Amino acid sequence: MSEIKKKVTEGYKKIENGVVEGYKKIENGVVDGFNKVSDKCVEVLFAKDGESVEDAKKRLSGNVAREEDSTSEQ
Repeated sequence: MSEIKKKVTEGYKKIENGVVEGYKKIENGVVDGFNKVSDKCVEVLFAKDGESVEDAKKRLSGNVAREEDSTSEQ
C-alpha cells in the first residue's frame, strides 16, 4: 500500500507544481499588461513636455517634494 500512496503523492506534487507555474505565468502577464497601460496613461495624460514617465509618476506621487525637503535639511 505504501508504494501506491507514494506514487499518488508524487502525482499530486506534479499537478501542484503545474498549477503554481501556470498561476505565476498568468499573474506576471496581468501585472506586465497593467504596468504598460498605466505607463501609457501617465505618459499621455499627466507627463509634461519632455518629462519621462518615471519622473511624472514621482511628481504625481509627491515623492519629489519629500526628496527635495530631505536634501534641503542636510
